[in-house]
Amino acid sequence: MASMLVVSHLAALALAPTFFAAGFQAFPDATDPTNPILYIGLILGFTALILLLVRYRRRNIARYVILGSIFLTISFVFLIPLWLALWPISDVILRDNLATIGAFLLAVLIIYALYKYPEWYLVDTVGIAIAAGVTAVLGVSFSILPAFLLLVGLALYDAWAVYRSKHMIALADEMTSQRLPILLVVPKKASYSYLEQPRLKEQIDKGEEREAMFMGLGDIIIPGTLVVSAFVFLRSPAIDLRIVLGLPSNLFIALATLAGTLVGYALLMRFVLKGRPQAGLPLLNGGAITGYMASFALVYGTQYAFGLL
Repeated sequence: MASMLVVSHLAALALAPTFFAAGFQAFPDATDPTNPILYIGLILGFTALILLLVRYRRRNIARYVILGSIFLTISFVFLIPLWLALWPISDVILRDNLATIGAFLLAVLIIYALYKYPEWYLVDTVGIAIAAGVTAVLGVSFSILPAFLLLVGLALYDAWAVYRSKHMIALADEMTSQRLPILLVVPKKASYSYLEQPRLKEQIDKGEEREAMFMGLGDIIIPGTLVVSAFVFLRSPAIDLRIVLGLPSNLFIALATLAGTLVGYALLMRFVLKGRPQAGLPLLNGGAITGYMASFALVYGTQYAFGLL
């Protein structure tokens, strides 16, 4: 699971400069501190919609809504990589059209495969690809201060949703029963099949040992937003680029932020292995923020106010 997190973050770092240059941003002004409020509001609204559909026994509709969202996300995420892959084509309009058609066809094939045979390795492969693309998009959409606000806000929400309202557990239960790539699945045994996975909530209530570990894509994407943001926005002319251990300072700080996330992940696993659901973002986001601030202070001291301004 840790390797999935690292792979998705490194892939996001590789995609981010191209996404940034192409203007693939969720918000027109990445420095606007109100962007996190809008984004968190969208998350709350989408979560409420899915939970209402589940509560009123409209699970099929919820499934199609999520699959539709995944379809649009895959199409958006793979558009630029396909466009780059078609570099030998000199006709820009033809290249744009082929990349768009290819992205939609790829999304159709992936959604069909998920619908027909949602085994854990397919769910994980699609999940990592989605996480990498969405992390890159969000990372270039939030500069450092908005990224900080986003991580803090969602960490607080995650803790409330898991420990107080517990609706995040209900949502995870629904995602596992629908076999959707909103969760990453890591089997504990080679014989494990996601197709035979019982309802997660029933296992938790009975105290049964689970045959797999689950991690929401948000637990990868959200801390990764700061990783990518550091890499992209610390290349600003307002902050001088330095070389640290042979790396440009923006890449060094981004990798240190990733390392901080992994420290938070290690702490999180100490609680997860006890068998109870845990809110991932408080520790993961906390680790990312700590890694960022420590590495920025190491490189720049207090010269640039941690790059927040």
